Amino acid sequence: MSRFLPESLRPHVIQLAVLATALQGGAVWAAEPFVLKDIRVEGLQRTDPGTVFAALPFRIGDTYNDEKGAAALRALFATGLFKDVRINLDTDAVVIVIEERPIIANVSFVGLKEFDAEALTKSLKDVGIGEGKPFDKALADRAEQELKRQYLTRSLYGAEVTTTITPIERNRVNVSFSVTEGEPAKIAEIRVLGNKVFSESTLLGLLEQTTSGWLTWYTKTDRYSRAKLNADLETIRSYYLNRGYLEFNVESTQVTISPDKQSISIAITVNEGQPYTVNAVKLEGEFLGRDDEFKRLIALKPGEPYNGEAVAQTTRNFQDMYGTFGYAFARVESRPEIDRLTGQVTVTLVGEPQRRVYVRRVLVSGNTRTRDEVIRREFRQFESSWYDGARIKASRDRVERLGYFKDVTIDTTEVPGSPDQVDVTLTVTERPTGNIQIGAGYSSASKLSLSGSISQENVFGSGNYLGVQVNTASTGRALGVTTVDPYFTVDGVSRAIDVFYRTVKPINNLGEEYEFASYGGSVKFGVPFSEDDTVFFGIGYETTRITTTTGLPNSYWLFRNQFGASAMSIPLTIGWKKDNRDSVITPTAGSMKRVNLEMSPIGDSRYTIANLQYQQFVPLGRKFSFMVNGEVAYGRGLSGRPFPVFKNFYGGGLGSVRVFEPGTLGPVDVTGSYTGGNRKFNINTEFYVPVPGAGNDKSFRLFGFVDAGNVWGQDEKLEFKDTRVSAGVGISWLSPMGPLRLSYGSAVRKKPTDRIERFQFQIGTAF
Repeated sequence: MSRFLPESLRPHVIQLAVLATALQGGAVWAAEPFVLKDIRVEGLQRTDPGTVFAALPFRIGDTYNDEKGAAALRALFATGLFKDVRINLDTDAVVIVIEERPIIANVSFVGLKEFDAEALTKSLKDVGIGEGKPFDKALADRAEQELKRQYLTRSLYGAEVTTTITPIERNRVNVSFSVTEGEPAKIAEIRVLGNKVFSESTLLGLLEQTTSGWLTWYTKTDRYSRAKLNADLETIRSYYLNRGYLEFNVESTQVTISPDKQSISIAITVNEGQPYTVNAVKLEGEFLGRDDEFKRLIALKPGEPYNGEAVAQTTRNFQDMYGTFGYAFARVESRPEIDRLTGQVTVTLVGEPQRRVYVRRVLVSGNTRTRDEVIRREFRQFESSWYDGARIKASRDRVERLGYFKDVTIDTTEVPGSPDQVDVTLTVTERPTGNIQIGAGYSSASKLSLSGSISQENVFGSGNYLGVQVNTASTGRALGVTTVDPYFTVDGVSRAIDVFYRTVKPINNLGEEYEFASYGGSVKFGVPFSEDDTVFFGIGYETTRITTTTGLPNSYWLFRNQFGASAMSIPLTIGWKKDNRDSVITPTAGSMKRVNLEMSPIGDSRYTIANLQYQQFVPLGRKFSFMVNGEVAYGRGLSGRPFPVFKNFYGGGLGSVRVFEPGTLGPVDVTGSYTGGNRKFNINTEFYVPVPGAGNDKSFRLFGFVDAGNVWGQDEKLEFKDTRVSAGVGISWLSPMGPLRLSYGSAVRKKPTDRIERFQFQIGTAF
C-alpha cells in the first residue's frame, strides 16, 4: 500500500492496528507484500530483544504480508509480557512498537489472620501473581476471587478482599490484597428429617460437624464445610448400611445462611427404606483353587442383618489374600440381590485375580531428615521378587511403629510397558522426634517436685536413640544417659548402653534426711524373633553407697553393717517383649506384653528380680476405648543374703497408683521413712472418651481412671486389704507444646500414713 502513496507521504507510517480491524470486518487499508530489509523494535525496557524476534514469524529477507503481521501480533500478545503491541511500516522496514506490562515488585497482604501469608504468596505465584512477574489485571482479579473462595472454605462468608495496585518507578507496581475477614459463620442448627428407625440425636452424634459448643473455638467443628458435610452424609449412610438398610438414601441437603452471613442452618432429608437380612453368600469367579480359604475370610453371615462394613471388610480380605499370591490388581465385587417381599438379600462375591506381578523397585519419598536405609531396613517386601500384599502391609506397619513420621502411606503403580511389574512407593511425612519432658506434682507435705528428661529418638536421621534424664524430686535426684542402636547388626539385633548416677532419698515423716547413691552402667542387646517379639539380654555394673546420716531406717542400717557402706553388683538381664499395639503415640487397639528377669549372682549384693507387665487396648465403637495395664514385680536375695534394700520397689504417682505421692506406697519404718519393698503390684484402668465438641480426635481425649496397687516388704504378709485404690479423671492431649497427661482424683482406699497428691501432670515438647 505504501508503495502507491505519493513520495511525500512515503515517510509516514501505516499502523497495523487498523489492519487487525480490517481482517475482521473487511479491508480498509492493506499492505502490498514486500521484501523485508530491516526489523526494528521500540519501547523495550526490560524484555530481551531476542524474546521479541523469536516470536516473529518473519525474518529479514522474507516477504512480508498482512497475514504475517497479524500472526506476529498474536504471537507477541501470547507471551503475556506486553500491554500493547503495534506494527508500523516504514518503507521496506517493519517497526515493532512495544508497551511492556509493569513488573510486580512486591505482593503483600493486610489484615490476614486465618491464613499464613507465606503460603498464600507461594500459591499466588503459581498462578502468575508474584514478585518479578508481569502484572496482568485479569490475573489479579482472578487471585482476588480465589482468596474469597478460600475464605468461604473456612466459613468466613463475610470476608472482603480489595486489591490495590500502586505504580512505582521503572514501570513497576506493588500489589496489595487488603482483607477484612470478619467473624466466621457458625452452624446454628442441624436437622435430620425423614428418619423413623433411629432418633435424630443418635444420627447427629455421628457427625463431625456440630453446632457451636464450649470447645468449638478449638475444634472449629461448628464451621460449615461442603466437603465435611459430604463426609458426614457418608457416615450416616454407612450407619444405616451396617444395620441392614441396604436401600437407604439421602434425599436432599439444604444449607441456609442468615442475611448477616453469621449463622448457618443445615437440613438433611433421608429415606431409610426397609431392613434386609442376609439369605446367602455366594462365590463366583476365580479363587485360585482355594475356595475354602476364601470362604473363611467372609465376615458376612447368613441370618444376620446386611452389614456394609462387613461386606467392605470381606472385599479387603479377599484382595489381601490375592495379594499374598502376587495378584496386586485383583478385583473383588459384591453384588447384592434383594427381595423386597421377604426382606432378604443374597450377596454374590465375584473375584478376578487379574495378572500376577512382581516388584521392580521399592521407592522411598518424603524423608527430609531420616536416612533411606533407616526406612528400607524395615521393609519385608524385596525388590525383584513376587508381590506379597501381606509383606507390604507389614512393611508399612513397621515403618509407622518407628514413631518418626506423622503419616505413612504405600502406593503401588504399574511399570509402563511391563504389565507384570510394579513399583512400590512408600511416602512418609516427618515429625519432630526430639522430646523435652517435664513432670511435676504437688502435695502439702513435700511441696513441689520436678522431674525431666530430654531425648532424641532419631539422632541425625540415623534411627538411633539418645536420651538424658534429670530428676530433682524430693525423693531423690538422678542423671542418666541412654543410647540405643536398633540395628546394631544387619539382622536387626539392637544394642542399648545406659550410664547413670542416682541419689535416692526416701520420704520420711520425721524430717530426717538420709540417702543412698548408685552409679554404674549396662549394655543390653535385643534379638527379634518375629515381627512383634523381641528377646533381650545384657550385663551391667552397679555400685551403691549408703550414707550414715541420722534417721537411717533399720533395714538400711543392718544392710550397711553386713556389707559395708558400698555394695557392688553385676546384674545379668534377660527379657521378652511382644508389642502389637496399633499406634505408639495414641494406641486404641492391640496389646503389649513384657517379662524381664534380672540376676546378680556375684558381688556384694546378690539378688534376682522378676518383672511382668501386660497392657491391653480395646476399641469400643468409633469414639471410645478402654485400657487395662497390670504390673507385678518380685525380688529376693540369693546365696542366703537378704534382698538389697536399695533395689526395693516404690509406688505412687503417674505410671503407678495415681493420687498417691510418688515413692510413698509400701512399708513405713519406725523412723517414718518410706522404705519400699521387694514385692509390687499395680493395675490401671482407663476409659477414654472424646472431648465434647472435639469430634473423634484421638489426640485430645478425656479419661476416667481407677488404679489399685501397693508395695510390700519382705516380712509383710501380702493381703488384699492393704491394696490402695484411687479414682479420678484426666486429660490426654497431644498439645502444640507436646504430649500432656494430667490427672486429678481421690483416694478410694488409703491408710493414715499415706501421702496424697490429688493433682499430677506430665508434659513434654517436641523439637
